[in-house]
Amino acid sequence: MASEAPLGLLGGTFDPIHHGHLRLAEEALERLQLDQVRLIPAGHPAHRGQPAAAATHRLRMAELAAAGNPAFEIDPAEVHSTAPSYTVPTLERLRRELGTTRPLVLLLGADAFAGLASWHRWERLFELAHIGVATRPGHTVAAEQLPAALAAEWLSRQANPAALRQAPAGLILPFSITALDISATAIRAMIGAGTSPRYLLPDPVVDYIGLHHLYSAKEPLNP
Repeated sequence: MASEAPLGLLGGTFDPIHHGHLRLAEEALERLQLDQVRLIPAGHPAHRGQPAAAATHRLRMAELAAAGNPAFEIDPAEVHSTAPSYTVPTLERLRRELGTTRPLVLLLGADAFAGLASWHRWERLFELAHIGVATRPGHTVAAEQLPAALAAEWLSRQANPAALRQAPAGLILPFSITALDISATAIRAMIGAGTSPRYLLPDPVVDYIGLHHLYSAKEPLNP
């Protein structure tokens, strides 16, 4: 039986990291009664094109965004790896690092969860971690809109946060978060058009983007 404090895991390209990411992590801490959330910037994301900012820039922006919150920590391993970033190998690495008994909670938005069946070795996720599914207020995941195999997992594995400490992996925990209409794509477009993104992401990240001319027509600086 697991008795260690649950650790949340929030991966992403973070291109750039913004208040939507941070608020999801903060509300997951509270709703799921987590001990900490580890932010994991992807080095070479396997499911999308090359990020606009270099991995080292995205890692540094995540470090700046998490600074000052002792409940947030940064995992740089994917950025430093040359291999494509897949979730199952990442979780396998974390299990080697943290052991087999600590509850790990992979944090996903509802849209990402709905596409889970297309992920590399997705069934293995439930052997390695719980899955926290963040939904907007008034919305939920509809089993009838999921692929049959994923719908079966959704219906059979749902639990409440109190169950997290009873097992290291295998549960699905839906939780509602504040709806913030912030997207990294829109932020990049805004910066490219010469508009300030301030108040959509932390001030140190805004300043870092300006210092290194990220997402703008100016020649970027090396990290």
